[in-house]
Amino acid sequence: MAEQNAQSNRSELKLSPERTLSAAQDALVRQITAFCEHHGRDSQAVFVLHGEAGTGKSLVLNKAFTAIQQAARVGDPASPLAGTRNVFLVNHPEMIKLYRNISEKSDVLRKKDYERPTTFINHMDKTGQRADIVFVDEAHLLLSRADRYNRFTQDNQLREIIRLSHVVVLVFDPGQVLKFKSYWNDSQLAQILGPVPHEVHTLKEQFRVRAEPDMLAWITAFRHRTLRPLPAKQDFDFRIYDDAAVMYRDIQDRNARYGLSRMLATYDYPYTLNGQDHFIHEGAFRLRWDRARPEQRLPWAERPDTIDEVGSVYTVQGFDLNYVGLILGPSVMYDPHTARIVIDPARYEDSAAFAGRGHLHDPDAIKEQIMLNAVNVLMTRGTRGLYVYASNPALRHALAALRRD
Repeated sequence: MAEQNAQSNRSELKLSPERTLSAAQDALVRQITAFCEHHGRDSQAVFVLHGEAGTGKSLVLNKAFTAIQQAARVGDPASPLAGTRNVFLVNHPEMIKLYRNISEKSDVLRKKDYERPTTFINHMDKTGQRADIVFVDEAHLLLSRADRYNRFTQDNQLREIIRLSHVVVLVFDPGQVLKFKSYWNDSQLAQILGPVPHEVHTLKEQFRVRAEPDMLAWITAFRHRTLRPLPAKQDFDFRIYDDAAVMYRDIQDRNARYGLSRMLATYDYPYTLNGQDHFIHEGAFRLRWDRARPEQRLPWAERPDTIDEVGSVYTVQGFDLNYVGLILGPSVMYDPHTARIVIDPARYEDSAAFAGRGHLHDPDAIKEQIMLNAVNVLMTRGTRGLYVYASNPALRHALAALRRD
């Protein structure tokens, strides 16, 4: 129980409104608040916050939302924000658990302030209401087409959210798009925002991965299919493994010493939501995929028992870990003739990610981009260290050669 509480507190601290911000983050919170005050009575207005994984976008968003709710509920009655009806939308089942847990420790936040986008859209349409201010975390996960499975029948969730709100404040990172049905890029966002008054701001400073620039550059290059020389030895612990079982033992050791250390893998191993366990096999390594447990109060990344599981990109997107043991599955390959990373969608087991190609111009290229986005999300979870094992022999040999060099 002590470990569970410590891990939960660590994650909640990451997004807590009480956390101290950097100067750039603090300035953005003030800009968001001023934007909401200025445009609160307008028909529509949108504030867009860009930034790659680990730049603190969600923290800024929740800090600004808390300030807005403070003004709405207990602030100066003369404030333009007083009495406003506001909501925070999260299209990630693990993250919404975290936000609601944080709200329990706040005097101005409520669990009901945090909703799923489809729930919000359908409720507001049914009741004929409009919200004053809507915050959207990870708007790149919003549906960009109808999806009857998720009870969304309109064409685009962001367009509907804008229609049902006076002001929208959203976080957007196209580098974290993971599915066809929520496929976004900058031009699509610009098209929706075109007729709407809006501001765009970007966070650039990396807060999650506590590494030197050469380490960050290595991860970025991998996402662009290139293997750079290994970074110089530094406090951030980066290791290449020939054996996934050895890597797992090291992750168990890091977890025992520091907590929040987990095994992750690309979605290259069979996994079905049928209530049964499904296992990842790599040589002597055998460990089950993460179990779907929506009834759990704590998100997967925070539960002590998940040291005995392998997490997917859907399990950990948006979360911090201390150390990550990452298995790059068979879909992530290497061509020694071109010295380039090769992505093979045929080996990707996440068939739901590629469902409903619809109007996509080049679905094959988008498949590969989605898979590279997932690799980047997985590589940027660890704050203290990243350990990597490659299933593909050519990639494993190439990484081993970098280690020897």
